[in-house]
Amino acid sequence: MSATTTTTPRILIAPDKFKGSLTASQVATSLALGLRQETPGIEVRTLPLADGGDGSVAAALGAGFQAMTVPITGPTGEPATTTVAFDGTTAVVEVATTAGLQMLPPAQLAPLTSSSIGVGQAVRAVLARRPARVVLALGGSATTDGGAGMLSALGVVFRDALGHPFVPTGGTLGTIADVDLTGLVDLGGVELIAANDVDNPLLGPHGAAAVYGPQKGATPDDVEVLEEGLGALIRRLWEAGWPAEEAAGAAGAGAAGGLGWAGMLLGARMVSGADFFLDLLGFDAQVAGCDLVITGEGKLDTQTLSGKLPVVVARRAAPVPVIAVVGHNALAIDRLPAHGIKQVYALSAMTEADSATDPELSAALLRETGQRIARHLTPASSTTEPADAF
Repeated sequence: MSATTTTTPRILIAPDKFKGSLTASQVATSLALGLRQETPGIEVRTLPLADGGDGSVAAALGAGFQAMTVPITGPTGEPATTTVAFDGTTAVVEVATTAGLQMLPPAQLAPLTSSSIGVGQAVRAVLARRPARVVLALGGSATTDGGAGMLSALGVVFRDALGHPFVPTGGTLGTIADVDLTGLVDLGGVELIAANDVDNPLLGPHGAAAVYGPQKGATPDDVEVLEEGLGALIRRLWEAGWPAEEAAGAAGAGAAGGLGWAGMLLGARMVSGADFFLDLLGFDAQVAGCDLVITGEGKLDTQTLSGKLPVVVARRAAPVPVIAVVGHNALAIDRLPAHGIKQVYALSAMTEADSATDPELSAALLRETGQRIARHLTPASSTTEPADAF
């Protein structure tokens, strides 16, 4: 009988960001440090991930994309800069850092006066590099302008009743009298991808204004103005020759204040953000040969179960065991076998302080969690299936 040898478990750490606290890269680094402190020599790989929202550019940069700095106009007209990730073929443009809530001053939301012009400026800048594919990471937007600002930056001209061109905001969509598409930038030969994790239509009780407008500071009266404005924008673009009415009812049209809809009009393909970024960042190749995957996000809740990144990671990693490390577990259960997650560790269960707003505390708790995980690991046999201590 031959002897059975053992090897050190091979671990892939593949988390999303902890919103408001740590980037995905910082989460992965902190967990890896804890694992290595407890078990020197342990084989750990890190792959910071994103689901198509904020953090998508950072995840692409962590996977080897190059940073491209672009001057833009912020959501309320202020000069700003953004970073686009580009690898020579694919460019990732993030709504959160071109027209996002995070770009507004604290407690100064702008539901009626904000625009997505910065998104279009970033796309236009990267088009000069001749990419084969441009990915719009939809999520975290400050505006509900139906993507009119983005379209303006890409060459669509909106005019008021006096014939004056202007860049619409959410509150001025209703004043558009005419649309001129003749100056639209040439997107021929460029694959446009819209990555998101919502399926809302543009209009109605489940639409962009009704569902997401209040999160951007819209009062009930503001929501009514935004809804009417989006309806007017649909009519004007339909009159200009685009299939605006048909696209408005499509799943995902209401993403990012209607940027999903505007992207569709430009020919974008709507995709699941989590699955798309796992493909883009090479998750399947990274998980091959691993004995354990550690994933996570800032908050585990019912939305997670509807296809957020930890659940997608678990599905894609199977049959490799997956555990999740989260900032807070609102589900109050420590295992999700139906979703392939064998153990859940929550930072909020380790402290009475609010780690979600304290990056240093979050990093320290993640290192401690990494040590706890390492103590539970059973070395994998080189001749049998890896043991699962979770």
